Amino acid sequence: MTAAPDVAGSSVLELAGHNRISTQALTSVAQAAAAQTLGVSASDVRASWADDAGLLALSLALPIGIPPLGEVARDPRRVERTGGSVLDRAVAAKATILALVQELTGSRLSRVDIRITGIRTTRGGRVL
Repeated sequence: MTAAPDVAGSSVLELAGHNRISTQALTSVAQAAAAQTLGVSASDVRASWADDAGLLALSLALPIGIPPLGEVARDPRRVERTGGSVLDRAVAAKATILALVQELTGSRLSRVDIRITGIRTTRGGRVL
């Protein structure tokens, strides 16, 4: 048998068999990653999966957290401090979500598609 290093650096024996991560588990991780990245509740995130030449393609549909419009009117720099426009944040979130899902699940993703379905007003990182 081959030995594989474990987290602490010692070795453990690889055992025969399969390890599979269910679609529901992948979906839960994707929802949590998207929610954390875009400032909404995980229950607001819809995730679906497709095969993309042997890799996983993740499609997300969710609202995005934004600061109250009154605060933005008083201080337009608030948009920059919260990560930029809705489009800028969605584009930047793709790489973050892809990296988080791959790191946490060990799955290989080809891409992340994001569809913004609405907004959630946030103050100080909390959804109002």
